[in-house]
Amino acid sequence: MSERFVVIPVGRLEEANNRVTTDTVPGGRWAGNGNDNIVAQETAAAAAVHILEYSREPNKYGDGNPQESSPFINSSDLDRGNLYDGKNMALFEEEMDSNPMVSSLLNKLANYTNLTQGVVEHEEAENNEGARKKEIKSPRMGTFIGVYLPCLQNILGVILFLRFTWIVGTAGILESFAIVFMCCSCTMLTAISMSAIATNGVVPAGGSYYMISRSLGPEFGGAVGLCFYLGTTFAGSMYILGTIEILLTYIVPNAAIFKGENGGESEAMLNNMRVYGTCCIILMALVVYVGVKYVNKLALVFLACVMLSIFAIYAGVIKSAFDPPDFPVCLLGNRILLSRNYDVCAKVVIEANETVTTKLWSLFCDSPSLNASCNEYFKMNNVTEIKGIPGLASGVITDNLWRDYGPQGMLVEKKGQPSISAPDSEFTSPYVSNDIATFFTLLVGIYFPSVTGIMAGSNRSGDLKDAQKSIPVGTIMAIATTSFIYMSCVILFGACIEGVVLRDKFGEAVSGNLVIGILSWPSPWVIVIGSFFSTCGAGLQSLTGAPRLLQAIARDGIVPFLQVFGHGKANGEPTWALLLTAGICEIGILIASLDLVAPILSMFFLMCYMFVNLACAVQTLLCTPNWRPRFKFYHWTLSFLGMSLCLALMFICSWYYALIAMLIAGCIYKYIEYRGAEKEWGDGIRGLSLNAARYALIRLEEAPPHTKNWRPQLMVLLNLDSEQNVKHARLLSFTTQLKAGKGLTIVGSVIEGTYMVKRPEAKQSEQNVKSAMAAEKTKGFCHVVVSSNLRDGFSHLIQSAGLGGMKHNTVLMAWPNLWKQQEDPISWRNFIETVRETTAAHQALLVAKNIDSFPSNQERFSNGTIDVWWIVHDGGLLMLLPFLLQQHKVWRKCKMRIFTVAQMVDNSIQMKKDLQMFLYHLRLNAEVEVVEMHESDISAFTYEKTLVMEQRSQMLKQMQLSRNEREREIQSITDGSRSSIRRKNHSNQSDGQDEIVIQLADKEEEAQLIHDRNTASHAAISKKVDAVPDRVHMTWTKEKFTAERNRNREPAGIGVRDLFNMKP
Repeated sequence: MSERFVVIPVGRLEEANNRVTTDTVPGGRWAGNGNDNIVAQETAAAAAVHILEYSREPNKYGDGNPQESSPFINSSDLDRGNLYDGKNMALFEEEMDSNPMVSSLLNKLANYTNLTQGVVEHEEAENNEGARKKEIKSPRMGTFIGVYLPCLQNILGVILFLRFTWIVGTAGILESFAIVFMCCSCTMLTAISMSAIATNGVVPAGGSYYMISRSLGPEFGGAVGLCFYLGTTFAGSMYILGTIEILLTYIVPNAAIFKGENGGESEAMLNNMRVYGTCCIILMALVVYVGVKYVNKLALVFLACVMLSIFAIYAGVIKSAFDPPDFPVCLLGNRILLSRNYDVCAKVVIEANETVTTKLWSLFCDSPSLNASCNEYFKMNNVTEIKGIPGLASGVITDNLWRDYGPQGMLVEKKGQPSISAPDSEFTSPYVSNDIATFFTLLVGIYFPSVTGIMAGSNRSGDLKDAQKSIPVGTIMAIATTSFIYMSCVILFGACIEGVVLRDKFGEAVSGNLVIGILSWPSPWVIVIGSFFSTCGAGLQSLTGAPRLLQAIARDGIVPFLQVFGHGKANGEPTWALLLTAGICEIGILIASLDLVAPILSMFFLMCYMFVNLACAVQTLLCTPNWRPRFKFYHWTLSFLGMSLCLALMFICSWYYALIAMLIAGCIYKYIEYRGAEKEWGDGIRGLSLNAARYALIRLEEAPPHTKNWRPQLMVLLNLDSEQNVKHARLLSFTTQLKAGKGLTIVGSVIEGTYMVKRPEAKQSEQNVKSAMAAEKTKGFCHVVVSSNLRDGFSHLIQSAGLGGMKHNTVLMAWPNLWKQQEDPISWRNFIETVRETTAAHQALLVAKNIDSFPSNQERFSNGTIDVWWIVHDGGLLMLLPFLLQQHKVWRKCKMRIFTVAQMVDNSIQMKKDLQMFLYHLRLNAEVEVVEMHESDISAFTYEKTLVMEQRSQMLKQMQLSRNEREREIQSITDGSRSSIRRKNHSNQSDGQDEIVIQLADKEEEAQLIHDRNTASHAAISKKVDAVPDRVHMTWTKEKFTAERNRNREPAGIGVRDLFNMKP
């Protein structure tokens, strides 16, 4: 029985009564109605029998991996079970309200907040330890108050008030509509994917970070979460810059500290933005630090400012159809003039029957007299005054359909206005001009932040009455509403406002008024004041939400160096995260340009939205059993389209910003993958990996691997000691050096016994082997089996290890140590049987002798050789092994030498050339040497297919002898070996054994090295020889020995077969 269910023993009636009676209000009376007494009596009676009570303690069983808390109950206190005493059994927290209240719309608006989930709980938390937590109130927010209005407030912001008219005038109605349509389509598709993810479970604090990390894994979640955090932080910078721009440009222009003269107004404005922005961010950070409850109290004011501003715009558009506002602008030729440079839009005026020059005359002429020297363009063109807002019925929409891009400093000119071109003079141009170069992609990057803010509803799912319904409906309705507002404003602005006024970014031609403000009704100050408080409130909300997003990432523990930002004040306020957020905000403030900051945060938001779409698409395509969203109007094609649109918009806005954002996300991803804590969240990437692995395994099994794709897929057979530790760890080092992380590696071992008894030991052994693999950097799989004996266990591993096409083709094992001194022959018999079963399985066998003397992964060979004695054509495996070893840094500087054996009658020179050509075709660099032996002495070796290590040393020693000494030594070796064979055969014929071990006391083979007389190649080789061992061992079968004894001792006339014509 699970430990979540606790059995209450019989006889604890008194305790049950006390527990029930203590659930009263402080006044001593029952909190409920008369039915509560009945519940109390029934509870007391139930204590007299065994009952099952559900315990809210975490389950003690499991795999040990950290899991997230329950998404249904937000409380995480240890005594949270007491908070719900007397409640009916409920699945969701929203169902636990025993006395629901029906509040009016005004009451809901009075409690309106745009803060993310968890902020209010932090503010209301008590600082005294041990204080009992207040009982959780049931959420009362519906779709309109909880989702629709917060999303509306976050989407409609600074870009609409400060830059939207300029975008419409610069790009034209058609391209502006295309920009708005692309961006709104991107957010709508993202909202559909987000609704599917959000309705698949409650989204706690963290919003998009939580959705992405739990859907795509901690690596993607951490990378995109930090990018979203940076986007939210730079959004705070953008809102603060918008606030200061409204303050210094439209409310109190005289408050500027730096004054620009002779064309330095733009630089002075940037410095003013930096100074005032820094002061503003310090003030806002202090407000957030003191308490977000003050921000919460102003939320309704900020919302009212946004709504009133929107209504004022539409009211002004309607009024302009029959009574356009009077805001004239002055044109010289077709160029629009700065309003601060003139008082009357005319060159001269009549005063007291006299023609008097105006202030405008003095701008272009060197004196106020009528015969003064003036600018050529001024003399040749007339001054014209036109309406800045001609109205909805004026037909100006046809002039504003097309784009009007230009470089920095290009003059704003009215299309279709008569003008005579003339060279400009050295006088300062008093015209309205472009402050930056304009083009389509720039406008996309500047506009996109105005459609962000769609996560406001999903971030507060715990505060909603029905999150499964409210999030999709509220978010999609908010996006539809704002999309309608933006698209209608594109058409209405183009139909009501003159094109030159639309392209006047700061309203310099209309007496320094906000362009969108002069269109509104009843007064431009409605928009100015409303936009000021709206942007100020948005900045406060960014400084409130961004630190909590960083805190959620830090508390997950997936990025180790961010853990310090998970701490804060006693009530949970993220103090350190707030300081970091304010510091990053200051970077945006120092940029000081709204047009430069907007594309930066567009990159981060677009990347976040792209991965939200990717998460939905992956979950839908995988069809995981847990993927059961309540929102049904989604499809993977929509998510894929949204992801593609986000990626395209990233590169449309700024390709280099997009690459930088991807580089940042990639670095964070690799850091979390390398250093981050392991989290098991059941993410979609793991499911995607399983599907990909299944597909790849099925494809691998369709056909055998081609020779070009063949490589050793190792099965490493390990022996364990009595404490279940690895005996020969250097075998794993050799595996690492041989594989270099490529191909398949299966490390297997066997424990004697039965699985029911030895299961704990098997688990412990597997952990020990994995630890040894990690220490030796061996990448592969571990498999420990329990069998009645070692022979059967290794046989099972050889037969069944691997899956589908991912099976081993090579077995690597160690030579049994001290097998001759052991009284029990089981050790070497198991070794022999393993060799036989590997051969029966048609797999390659690698036996490492003296494995403990092999180099470790930390050693480096500065020189040396890898010698290969190639006796029989084996398909090139012996050639491949040293090549693979040379790829590892331990053996990288070693050279390869190939030795082969020839008969006396063979042409050794031609054999050497053939072998060199063979290596050339194999693209291997190696030295080639041919060792010649007599036919009678090489026959046994051709039966055995290889030479053992002692025979290799014997050959090398022969290289040190002179020719006469070598001939005498060869004769003695031949006589001794043959007489020993006869004696051994005579003594062992009666035993009937299948195998005979022949021990030769001194030497066992005859060898002779014939070298090319025309070269001195053997002189160098003779310096690189090893010592010969005292005893040499060779294994013969009985049939082979009998055939050898009966062979004619005279040398045969037939030479050795051509080794190079044999097929693998």
